[in-house]
Amino acid sequence: MSKPHTTGEQKLISPNQEYHPVRAPRGTSLTCKGWQQEAALRMLMNNLDEEVAERPQDLIIYGGTGKAARNWACFRAIVEALKALENDETLLVQSGKPVGVFKTHEWAPRVLIANSNLVGHWSTWEKFRELERLGLIMYGQMTAGSWIYIGTQ
Repeated sequence: MSKPHTTGEQKLISPNQEYHPVRAPRGTSLTCKGWQQEAALRMLMNNLDEEVAERPQDLIIYGGTGKAARNWACFRAIVEALKALENDETLLVQSGKPVGVFKTHEWAPRVLIANSNLVGHWSTWEKFRELERLGLIMYGQMTAGSWIYIGTQ
């Protein structure tokens, strides 16, 4: 696997930036470089639509804690990365933060997401909450962090 290249994190917006409503693109026009990237972008944005999310201003999708991204700066960095992602690249998202883009191939996944991962001695709620307070991890529930929550049925 090739080395990751920057995902634009040096241009991140402050995590405390004012909330703006999110609405996924509709129709057949692309805002990304391919439909796989577009699908991931639309799923992420749809999760935060005011008609879907529990508390979109806090990135909370459902369950009081299930988030789509770590903070608004990370959300915007994910959106930027998805829009720039080529058809032979894969975006890696760790607990709601884009951490790398890898050159892969057209048949590889466009996005890999790993949420709430702690190992061994540190795998406790106390440690998780400490890391969450520090902005180093997020709780994605089952479908919020993977951007596939579809709202109440």
